[in-house]
Amino acid sequence: MQEAVFDVVVIGGGGSGLAAAIEARAQGARVLLLEKNDQLGGSTAWSIGSITSSQTPHQRRHGIDDNPHDHWADMPGFAGDLAERDNHALRRILCEDIPDTFQWLLDSGVRFMGPMPEPPHRVPRMHNVLPNSRSFIYHLSRRAQQAGVDMRTGHRLTQLVLTEGRVTGVETRHASGTQVFTARGGVVLAAGDFTNSPELKARFMGAQQAKVEAVNVTATGDGQRAAEALGGRILNGELALGPEIRFMAPTTDTLMRRLPPWRWLAVFMAWAIDHLPGVVLRPFIMKFLTTALAPSTALFDMGAILVNRHGQRFGDERDQPALRLPDQTDKVGYIVLDQALAQQFSAWPHFISTAPGIAYAYVDDYRRNRPDVYTQADSLEALAQQLGMDPQALKDSAQAGGVRPLQTGPFVALGPVRSVFVHNEGGLKVDHHHHVLDGADAPIAGLYAAGSTGQGGLLLKGHGHHLAWAFVSGRRAGKFAAQGV
Repeated sequence: MQEAVFDVVVIGGGGSGLAAAIEARAQGARVLLLEKNDQLGGSTAWSIGSITSSQTPHQRRHGIDDNPHDHWADMPGFAGDLAERDNHALRRILCEDIPDTFQWLLDSGVRFMGPMPEPPHRVPRMHNVLPNSRSFIYHLSRRAQQAGVDMRTGHRLTQLVLTEGRVTGVETRHASGTQVFTARGGVVLAAGDFTNSPELKARFMGAQQAKVEAVNVTATGDGQRAAEALGGRILNGELALGPEIRFMAPTTDTLMRRLPPWRWLAVFMAWAIDHLPGVVLRPFIMKFLTTALAPSTALFDMGAILVNRHGQRFGDERDQPALRLPDQTDKVGYIVLDQALAQQFSAWPHFISTAPGIAYAYVDDYRRNRPDVYTQADSLEALAQQLGMDPQALKDSAQAGGVRPLQTGPFVALGPVRSVFVHNEGGLKVDHHHHVLDGADAPIAGLYAAGSTGQGGLLLKGHGHHLAWAFVSGRRAGKFAAQGV
């Protein structure tokens, strides 16, 4: 067993963890960042990359007068009936601190397009990163390295070290064996959510939800479990984005995901979006919009059917099909349309998928960009043959229909699709200094949490709020841990 001593130890190498490490180092602390995967990124690298903020340079360039109080007041509109469960104090911290954090990201080299409107925000506040979400990790890891943060991958948290009632370090599992790292100032848990922990999903959501996988398969709730062992509490564990049906991702990265996160390229892209005609930009945007986004539920409302690998429907497509999909062979399904539906979903207002504020993708966009998830045939028998399905089962499914029977060909199958959780709200209860609180609401000395791990009951509905909280809370937790506050 090896041991090393630092001032602050950060668990997690995603957006919140990198922010915490950079800010702790800025306070003069000796900082160690540990990531369980072979590379940094976490859920931040998997995200669309939106950040919602007021008082940004982008808003000012568009003549938008905005402020943190209005942002704070608008956020409950996304939560609906759940608004009373929100942590209003943490929401205020988020809204008041994100303008400065947005500028901090710009100073780090990250670039954005926008702002984009997203009601019920009263003004456009959503900013999308350029060229892709890997830009956050690229620029922040470089900033952390330049600042002198010790970053190590392949270390999975196994437990927190407690000495005389205070968290004084962490124990990790590494290929070389068990290691213990001492943290004289504090430990910051920034290990993401638990969307891929069957145990925690079963406890908070239910046995069926536990079968649904996550977009980020390494989001296993390591931070939440370690804190619970010391008395920490998870809030809003039953709330999540999902399960929802999504297209299987391409086996190789798309052009948009392969674009290097260089600053000059992001600046050029921002200029192009503002100045080049849409007909020039649309083919590039469609490479992104037809990746692993969610198909519109309007498909099922209009009569599309969802079948398994054998061509069988397995329930009402309008009644939580994403919950039943994990029980099917290989946990995948196919969305089947007839000619009339394919024509309807070839133009506004009926789209297959969308990224908010960017564009809409239609049937022909999937035909051009995703031949691996697009199959067309003149008859149901021919469609079944191409997909390896039972022709009679598919014909029976089409005749039974959802809203109506499928009628005239050519027929289109979109898939395979799978059921996933995108993120969940189940974070540890924290105070306004991001200390993890125990069952008596007393701070666990030396233990802090940020991002999804330390969401504290904050409801982050609406695009751009999860990443905003990741960076805001990460910066604050790292600073307070270094100061011993």
